[in-house]
Amino acid sequence: MSLYSFHLAALPPLTAVGAMLQPLKAPGLVHAEVFAGMALGAPIVSPRRMQLKRTAVFAHWADEQALSSFLSSDPLGRKLDQGWHVRLRYLRRWGEVSEFSGLPETAEPSRPDEPVVAVTLARLRLPELPRFIQWGRPVERQIRDHPEATLALAGLRLPRTVSTFSIWTSTRAMTGMVSGRDDGEAAPRHAKAMAERERRDFHHEFTTLRFRPLSEHGSWEGRSHYIPWRE
Repeated sequence: MSLYSFHLAALPPLTAVGAMLQPLKAPGLVHAEVFAGMALGAPIVSPRRMQLKRTAVFAHWADEQALSSFLSSDPLGRKLDQGWHVRLRYLRRWGEVSEFSGLPETAEPSRPDEPVVAVTLARLRLPELPRFIQWGRPVERQIRDHPEATLALAGLRLPRTVSTFSIWTSTRAMTGMVSGRDDGEAAPRHAKAMAERERRDFHHEFTTLRFRPLSEHGSWEGRSHYIPWRE
């Protein structure tokens, strides 16, 4: 069965740059995106905006055996295996990025009370970068500070690819944030940014992908168990 994974690892800068510049190849790998880590809400001019020592990898695999073999036998895979990753089953997408355009809009429904993982992937229109920053940074802080997001971060690959990754205690909590149903001053930020994107798109391509977490492995920043598993 097809499988997705999201990895976080501390890599030497040269290894991280090489992984971003050279397309990742491995038996059973359908597609992978490699990013430098980025702290949500960080100042634009800040080393926290592009963290070469903090690498994120989002990958699509033919099956779980392909992922396990990569982590045990590939040189980059063994380095990633020293960090943290979560294995995922695809549920739903909005928008479209060419590398994932073959996915159905909905593969299976999610329950309102189950944990959910969201991944966004965008190819920016560089002339729209100032607008993207203006509207995006408040949303970054909204997601980063949300009490129902157990892990939220972003990734960057120059010149124009940006991704976000977030784990939510429930589908209900995530969709409440997206639609602006939360309480507080920050509640409408995401909905307003999406309306501005509809008015004039920031991106060449953009997609939001929703996943069901299957298993969690390793640790990140001294912590594991980011997924709030239900009994």
